[in-house]
Amino acid sequence: MGRSLLLLQPEASRTDLRSVLASAGWETTRVYQPAEAAQLDPTRRCAVGIVVIDETEDYDPSDLFAAVSATDTEWVALTTSAVSRDSSVARVLANGFFDFHTLPLDTQRLLHSIGHAFGKAMLRRNLDHPLDTPQVRHGMVGVSPPMLKLYRTLDRVAGADDPLLIQGESGTGKEVAALAVHGASRKARGPFITVNCGAIPLSLVQTELFGHEKGAFTGAHRRTVGSIEAANGGTIFLDEVGDLPLEAQANLLRFLQESTITRVGSHTPIRVDTRVIAASHVDLDAAVRNGSFREDLYYRLNVLRTDLPPLRARGDDIRLIAESVFDAYGRQRADSVQGFSPEAVQAMLDHAWPGNVRELINRVRKAMIMCEGRFIMPSDLGLGREQTKRSSTTLAKARQLSERQAMVAVLERNGHNMAAAARELGVSRVTLYRLGHRLGIHR
Repeated sequence: MGRSLLLLQPEASRTDLRSVLASAGWETTRVYQPAEAAQLDPTRRCAVGIVVIDETEDYDPSDLFAAVSATDTEWVALTTSAVSRDSSVARVLANGFFDFHTLPLDTQRLLHSIGHAFGKAMLRRNLDHPLDTPQVRHGMVGVSPPMLKLYRTLDRVAGADDPLLIQGESGTGKEVAALAVHGASRKARGPFITVNCGAIPLSLVQTELFGHEKGAFTGAHRRTVGSIEAANGGTIFLDEVGDLPLEAQANLLRFLQESTITRVGSHTPIRVDTRVIAASHVDLDAAVRNGSFREDLYYRLNVLRTDLPPLRARGDDIRLIAESVFDAYGRQRADSVQGFSPEAVQAMLDHAWPGNVRELINRVRKAMIMCEGRFIMPSDLGLGREQTKRSSTTLAKARQLSERQAMVAVLERNGHNMAAAARELGVSRVTLYRLGHRLGIHR
């Protein structure tokens, strides 16, 4: 993309542009029909293009729009007042062009416009081919400190066969993380079976997990293999494990202790070699305290643990994920949509994302289809001013949150040794205990 320019101009047009452009240092390639512009070899495509749309042109507006949308060229139109009033032409000008000018030709204004268009084309080129590409690991996009910590944790736990507990809010990607661990484990060639514990009717939980024999109950016309047995040699992912009824929790605990299951209606134990990865968006510690989750099962599942960060805590990862979705679903977007406006990016950064990554993906995909302009705006994402405002906080609350995060980080770094943590923070151990009590941090 040097200072080359593509000129789409009807053969009968009398407007002299090539000499004007040559004197300003532009190397011009001229074509006469939109199809010629769209079919140019990619190596000959130009950063900037000019289209002359006057009374001599005979191309269809839809063909013109397809041509200007087919490449990353920034287009400037030269037209007449009469032609620009045509609704179909006006629609193409509004959605497909960087700028447009009305004849007669104003040379200086045109040169100024194509100079700006060239700058924008080069800016997009640099964005499309950045020096530092977004880090994509384990099927997740992100370079924020919480994600880098998560990647390291997943790398470590993948090599073990012990049960893994994944905690995180809904939509943070717990199944993606589980699949990543399975894919990097010694059982990667085995099956990966997912069970949504919260979606199984209470009457079917036992048979879903452990299977049943023919005649075990009314309607059991044949033997059925349960999900745990089906995952033999691989991994079973128990999503929302906190929703399991207590009876099924007891049987799951027995499997974790003995590596055997018994189908409903049978007394014969079956040995199963499968790794268990469990996930929950509810606090299982609290569930243990209120009696809805077995303490012994919790400790069996919590041999290894990782916590997925909420999207609102991941900073610029929000933009990286939105751009990766935009690229991944490029075929679904409207032809005129070229990216996100600065206002849309800011709205995404300001939004609290209660639905986390799943919500972001859904909003971006909908905006790509429904956007009517060249760039996605906050309204296309459904992020008006009232939605983007995060819950307000006082300075005192912000200071308390900062102190709590700092104290937790120091405690983790020192293996929860209060004396060592107090030395690092430069306070007495008594002060640290008092601070921890005030901030709600308990050993």
